[in-house]
Amino acid sequence: MSEHYAHSHSQSAVLGIQHLLSMYAGSILVPIMIAGALGYSAKELTYLISTDIFMCGVATFLQLQLNKYFGVGLPVVLGCAFQSVAPLSIIGAHQGSGAMFGALIASGIYVILVAGIFSKIARFFPAIVTGSVITTIGLSLIPVAVGNMGDNADQPSAQSMVLALATIFIILLVQKCARGFLKSIAILIGLVSGTLLAAGMGLVDTSAVANAPWVHVPTPFYFGAPKFEITSIIMMCIIATVSMVESTGVYLALSDITQEKLDSQRLRNGYRAEGLAVLMGGIFNTFPYTGFSQNVGLVRLSGIKTRRPIYYTALFLVIIGLLPKFGALAQMIPSPVLGGAMLVLFGMVALQGIQMLNRVDFENNEHHFIIAAVSIAAGLGFNGTHLFASLPTTVNMFLTNGIVVATITAVLLNLIFNGKIKDKTSVLVDRD
Repeated sequence: MSEHYAHSHSQSAVLGIQHLLSMYAGSILVPIMIAGALGYSAKELTYLISTDIFMCGVATFLQLQLNKYFGVGLPVVLGCAFQSVAPLSIIGAHQGSGAMFGALIASGIYVILVAGIFSKIARFFPAIVTGSVITTIGLSLIPVAVGNMGDNADQPSAQSMVLALATIFIILLVQKCARGFLKSIAILIGLVSGTLLAAGMGLVDTSAVANAPWVHVPTPFYFGAPKFEITSIIMMCIIATVSMVESTGVYLALSDITQEKLDSQRLRNGYRAEGLAVLMGGIFNTFPYTGFSQNVGLVRLSGIKTRRPIYYTALFLVIIGLLPKFGALAQMIPSPVLGGAMLVLFGMVALQGIQMLNRVDFENNEHHFIIAAVSIAAGLGFNGTHLFASLPTTVNMFLTNGIVVATITAVLLNLIFNGKIKDKTSVLVDRD
């Protein structure tokens, strides 16, 4: 009996490592992209990545709980939310780091407070809205990926192009030839292979690893005191709402796989745990967390329906997060390699949104066409535009964030055109 028990623990640990690997690439990209946009130093980026990984572990642990107050109690892994990259970069650039983390703290409190009523307002986020928003998120991040592919230079070198294309080729090759788990970490394999190729060209800088300390402890308010600026807070509350919608989809998919019934209390506790994680992210100066959909596929793939492997994932994340040399390793990835992987990843995010739109009944309701068309067009068109330069900075900041614009446009147009119609493809379906 004890032998079998030990074996099951070692199996769970291996499965836990699988989950960690499949979410690792996605999670480290968020701090790398935001730090790149805001010009943070190598030391600051090492802190960001390490603390981010540590907090992913803490957030996952919170979500695994099944008690009266918080935690959805499903095998869910929490990672950094992609939808936060553009808004946080805008807030950081216009208002500074303090406003960025202040807005995160406020949005975490918002999620905790609205957790109970969110299931009641979920009808404002039917598939037509969430599909349009997630498509916009993916498409609006693709230019960032292309910028990285060219090393963000005015005249990218041939080496940059070779590295970016080689990384994409490796990811596609893994997707084509590999099976099972290897296929699910295609992005990670691409990042590692691309970096090794770059090392062969002498393009990898290892100084960040050499300079990183062996151990660190996440520090509250590392980047200084938080600043609470109202438009930044509203923007991050909108992003937090989008994250909650996305997480709902993850919870429902996992409840289907594990055959565990989800009632409104468990959903509320899931949102609460997420809000707590976002709040802690703001305090320890990392970023917001959401349920990672790439790990849902892995649960389906491994056929393991218990939470034990995910507890190991959370433990490993916390341990790695305390060792900054691991965090610094991510900085060795050259920009073109990162860009190649991001191009594939953001394309997949966009396609996830398109799949959601696929569930919308366009045939019997022609209004859905105009809702999706206008919200995606406005989201992509206004993203980073100079159109609103004459308006006050805070308003301009709000209107040049494609994800926020797409969300507000989709919700408003859905209310105008569909009014009180209850969409059968709402994210929150009645499961009874």
